[in-house]
Amino acid sequence: MLQAAGIGTGDEVIVPAYGNTEIAEAVTRTGAAPVFADIDPDTYCIDPAHVAACVNERTAAVVPVHRFGHRADVARLRELAGRHGLLVLEHGEAEKPYDQVVQRRAHAAYLSGRLSGVRTPQGHDGHTYQQYVVRVPGNGRPDRDAFARVLRGKGIECSVPVKTPVHRMPAFRRDVALPETERAADETLALPVDGRMSRRQLQRLVANCNALGGLLQPAF
Repeated sequence: MLQAAGIGTGDEVIVPAYGNTEIAEAVTRTGAAPVFADIDPDTYCIDPAHVAACVNERTAAVVPVHRFGHRADVARLRELAGRHGLLVLEHGEAEKPYDQVVQRRAHAAYLSGRLSGVRTPQGHDGHTYQQYVVRVPGNGRPDRDAFARVLRGKGIECSVPVKTPVHRMPAFRRDVALPETERAADETLALPVDGRMSRRQLQRLVANCNALGGLLQPAF
């Protein structure tokens, strides 16, 4: 899409740093430079307000990425792009079949109504829960990683969705302040929400998370 749009050397493309490297790599292959914007802490998608702060005379496009089943605020981005003559090139996640989405939403509702040891995701009508991503309370990455190790030790699958933001990777290192991106990388954990999970598995997940959450205290 970037090449078809004529983006190349001398251009800048605003992309999220929270995610994998594929978007930044695609930008550099055209000869353009990726510019990293911060995310909305509730949706993990690129923050239109920070995008606006990144725009300059070299900016040619912005690439919003729909994350974990949340949709980026494309309407605000298109309004911003219209004022500055920019392209908006959406990058989405593979959609799940409708019946799987319904089951994931049901499981997510169950978890969100019962989990107290973690901060549950902000649900909305369009959320498809491609991943059920929570925030682990406490002191950031050390407590999140310890939390994950204990769950795995009890046979509960979980994963860190973004271990290192792109702007902290050697190939794309930038001296830029992206506090929400870095906080999310330190605190987030994807818990299982597969439609095939039984009620007993969900109950066990809740019990283990709630027991662990009570042991974690924020740093002062």
